[in-house]
Parts: sequence; structure tokens; C-alpha cells
Amino acid sequence: VLDTLRYVKHETDCWLEITTLLIPGQNDGNDEIDAMTRWIAAELGTDVPLHFSAFHPDYRMTDVAPTPAITLARARKIALDNGLRHVYTGNVHDREGGATFCAGCGAVLIERDWHEILGYELDAKGACPHCGTALAGRFGAEPGRFGRRRIPLRVAMR
Repeated sequence: VLDTLRYVKHETDCWLEITTLLIPGQNDGNDEIDAMTRWIAAELGTDVPLHFSAFHPDYRMTDVAPTPAITLARARKIALDNGLRHVYTGNVHDREGGATFCAGCGAVLIERDWHEILGYELDAKGACPHCGTALAGRFGAEPGRFGRRRIPLRVAMR
């Protein structure tokens, strides 16, 4: 997995974001989160978005408790303290954890609640309108309006 992440980041033109499902008692310890986020910063860069998603009991894991919101907030803080600039919480209502902040001036550039975009403050070039710092990523002049909908993706095997 780590080699694939390095390859996608450094050898392709694909935009890379990482999602980690935090499962209580499995992968939510401070040391593991610290090591992972330090690796991401060193190997992939501080602009790669990282999403910490809450686990919800289902199927064969109904005996595991859901991820507490405080765990997501703690993981997010560790990642931010390790230099990652775009760290998000998912599968929960957390406006701060869903917001995109400018790396230059700290302004909120994209405000979200769960899957809904509530505010979009990027200029036409994808930069902060307050200080001009470019936001890493690929952005349109207007935000998408997908909400909770999914977009089908067809993959052809050669």
C-alpha cells in the first residue's frame, strides 16, 4: 500500500487523497496515528488531504463500538501537529473537521457539514481570495453539488 501511495503521488498525474477508517481498539492509538501522519508528511507531502472516518458497527463487526467524535478530533490534531495541512473528519457532523483552511492565512476556504458544501471561498484559479495562496487540488469555478449521492465509475480492464 505504501509503495502504491508513493507511486500515485510521485509518478502519476492523479490527485491523491487518503481515507483512514478509525476503528476503536484496532487502529486508533496515538502512536499509530502519529507514525502514519509523519510518514505521509515525509513521503507524500503536507498538502495530501487525509480523511479520518468514523467506524459504525455493521455486518461482521457489530460487536465493535462506533468511533467516538473525540477520537476523530484527536487524530486530526495529531496530523495537523505533524504538519499535514488538510486533515478532515468524516462520517460525523463536524464543521471544523470538514472545513478546508488556507495554508497561508488560515481563512476558511470550503465549509462543509457532512457531505454538504456550505461555503466556497476560492477564486477562479483555486486560490484564497484573502491572501492569494493557491490551494492544492483540482477545483472548478463553482463547487460540486453532489451531497450524499454517489457517482458511478466504470473501470475497463485491458
